[in-house]
Amino acid sequence: MSQSIVPDPIKIALNDRARDWKVIDGTRLTGDVNIECDVVIVGSGAGGGVTAEVLTQAGLKVLMIEEGPFKSSTDFRMRERDAYPQLYQESAGRQTKDKGITILQGRAVGGSTTVNWTSSFRTPPATLQHWEKVWGLADYSEARMAPWFEKMEARLSITPWPVAPNENNDILRRGCEKLGIPSAAIRRNVKGCWNLGYCGMGCPTNAKQSMLVTTIPDSLDRGLTLIHGARVDKLGHRYGRITSVSASGMNSDGVVPGPWKIRVRARHVVLAGGAINNPALMLRSGLPNPHGTLGKRTFLHPSSVCAAVMDQKVEAYSGAPQTIYSDHYLDTLAHDGPMGFKLEAPPIHPILAGITLPGFGAEHAGWMKRLPNLHVAIALMRDGFHPRSVGGTVSIRNDGSGLLDYPIDRYVWEGIRQSLLVMAEIQFAAGAKIVMPLHEDAKPYRSWADARRAIEAMPMKTLRTRVASAHVMGGCTMGADPRVSVIGGDGRHHQIENLWVFDGSAFPTSIGANPQLSIYGMAARNADRLAKLLSKVQPAFA
Repeated sequence: MSQSIVPDPIKIALNDRARDWKVIDGTRLTGDVNIECDVVIVGSGAGGGVTAEVLTQAGLKVLMIEEGPFKSSTDFRMRERDAYPQLYQESAGRQTKDKGITILQGRAVGGSTTVNWTSSFRTPPATLQHWEKVWGLADYSEARMAPWFEKMEARLSITPWPVAPNENNDILRRGCEKLGIPSAAIRRNVKGCWNLGYCGMGCPTNAKQSMLVTTIPDSLDRGLTLIHGARVDKLGHRYGRITSVSASGMNSDGVVPGPWKIRVRARHVVLAGGAINNPALMLRSGLPNPHGTLGKRTFLHPSSVCAAVMDQKVEAYSGAPQTIYSDHYLDTLAHDGPMGFKLEAPPIHPILAGITLPGFGAEHAGWMKRLPNLHVAIALMRDGFHPRSVGGTVSIRNDGSGLLDYPIDRYVWEGIRQSLLVMAEIQFAAGAKIVMPLHEDAKPYRSWADARRAIEAMPMKTLRTRVASAHVMGGCTMGADPRVSVIGGDGRHHQIENLWVFDGSAFPTSIGANPQLSIYGMAARNADRLAKLLSKVQPAFA
């Protein structure tokens, strides 16, 4: 793809002296850096990007620090081998403590919005009702959040996708239709999409309306200072306030910290680094944690996977990656049986397929040869709504990095079993010749009856059942009661008056939907309140 065909707005702006973007590459520092500002934002994903735009529009002096690199469309070449090391946490190899769940999270300017699959859902009403009832978050009602969702939908071009689904998604639709299971189209945050299907490697046409091409450029035009390639090490604090933010510029490989330090003094600090990194930073900084809540109730949507071989070409690596879903089992099972789940059809690219498909040697090669005819369904388990689904806990390793321990309760496993049964039945109904639940004990099944008997008998255990997740939430739980939460509903830390959390780590449960729009709406509202607060207060550094 030629650069002349698709201009790169980021590189054009960086070379435009009139725009005067303040961008510092932490991997190229030649000495220590000291900065003062009104607000420092840690992280540049959905929460950080929206917050930066709101605060810079209010005329505040804002600094954003991002650990990952500042890559843009001409760097996105639709190659997994390039994208995963450059754009993902731990080269797309982040895992839970027991290695039982693989976690995909972004690590670049724009965060996960740079590499996600564009699926855009408002927070489900049942989730908001649960938050109000259990966590005292009356301000998060469906009616009160609606204007903020509308605002962000307009800002980020979140609309129904007018193009017919690719075959991978249409198989899910047809299978659901045959069984009388309702399904619907997923809205996407795109403008002028080329329907390539490589969203997870960064959008090479700038169609995906990520933070990388929307709020961050707008904020840089308004005076934002962006430091990328820098890891925030510690938050200094005294007498209930953050007094300093210390970061390290990374080495040229972007993996380990280099010798040069960045020291920041800010009136307020906003954490938006994700639901593993935020608690880890707060833990290694020794922030007050009087009730032991920090890092607890960290949630994934643990996702089970079921593959199928079709007679026809599926080519699930081509076309918009996720456009059909079903919420039929999201609430109906959650209240009177196993855990609820959301059904989707993910893209299937070679490396992602290679590390997910079963077997070794000739067996694995056989599956890879079937890649053009392969369909995959996933079920996103809605964790956090039942006394036995309490999520995981973030701790810190010896080097200070975050580690998520996520033991899976029997209650959750039974939900996963139910999801495998549902997906297998849907795939056979859509015409699958072979269905293969991704479980170490599974075999290729050629009938729904055989698959059902096998799945019902499979032991649901860690490392025997393939589980993954692209959504990490919680760990900095928001709630009205400081005894069971870390922050209030406005995002402010209960014990630190100038510390705020504006991303998915604030959620008290998983949400039962792809979380980017939920984060956009929450961050827009809470950042607006912070902007109004700061506009009334004269600058005063601690």
